[in-house]
Amino acid sequence: MHADAPVLFFDSGVGGLSVADKAMAALPTMPMVYAADAAGFPYGTKGEAEIAARVPALLGRLVERYRPRLVVIACNTASTIALAHVRSALDVPVVGTVPAIKPAALVSQSRVIGVLGTDATVRQPYVDRLAAEFAADYTVLRHGSAALVELAEAKLRGAPIDPAAMRDAIAPLFAGPDGARIDAVVLACTHFPLLAGELAAAAPRPIQWLDGSDGIARRIASLTDGQAWTDQRPAGVAVFTGAFPEALHPAFAARGFEKFETL
Repeated sequence: MHADAPVLFFDSGVGGLSVADKAMAALPTMPMVYAADAAGFPYGTKGEAEIAARVPALLGRLVERYRPRLVVIACNTASTIALAHVRSALDVPVVGTVPAIKPAALVSQSRVIGVLGTDATVRQPYVDRLAAEFAADYTVLRHGSAALVELAEAKLRGAPIDPAAMRDAIAPLFAGPDGARIDAVVLACTHFPLLAGELAAAAPRPIQWLDGSDGIARRIASLTDGQAWTDQRPAGVAVFTGAFPEALHPAFAARGFEKFETL
């Protein structure tokens, strides 16, 4: 394994940066490529068949171009739908992102858990299986929000976030039966941790917000243990399908991405 072989992070947009941030903190010299399928954004409103076909094809092209040591699908929607397809198509290790239902069950005192994701993620049988395995005797309430994805993208472009829009986006999760008892919410979209402060301010009461980024960082470290790394992290590469939005340059530059490419 060459020391400069990167870890490739993939998402439909900028949400995967919340995962990349934790990985960079754990492995500060890790070479990185961040790939955003901007031409296919957003995934949360698309059908399963389209995502299952699109994601492996794109990742195949990205792996061929950048020769990563590891691929991270930093997107809950893509992972819950296409992870098995990607693993069968690629010859490199692939780490997926799945809703943090197990950690939420461990911290919930009320035994009522919220799952906040995209429409596509919250309806997946994969989420049913996680809930059955790790929270069988809990009440698990789900809400899909495309608006939160757009708000997270807007935040990284430097746009102000309307508090009322945040409250409207999450209100249905707490408004239904047992919603008043939710004390832990799984952020089942990698965009949503980018709105951590705004979510806390919009919630009707203090809530524990959980996502899987820490676990992914640990998994990357485990899978690459003993491999050679560069002495310092080289300039990161950000690659987009379609044009790279100029407004996103500051957010990527702040994370050490200096090369911007299109696929």
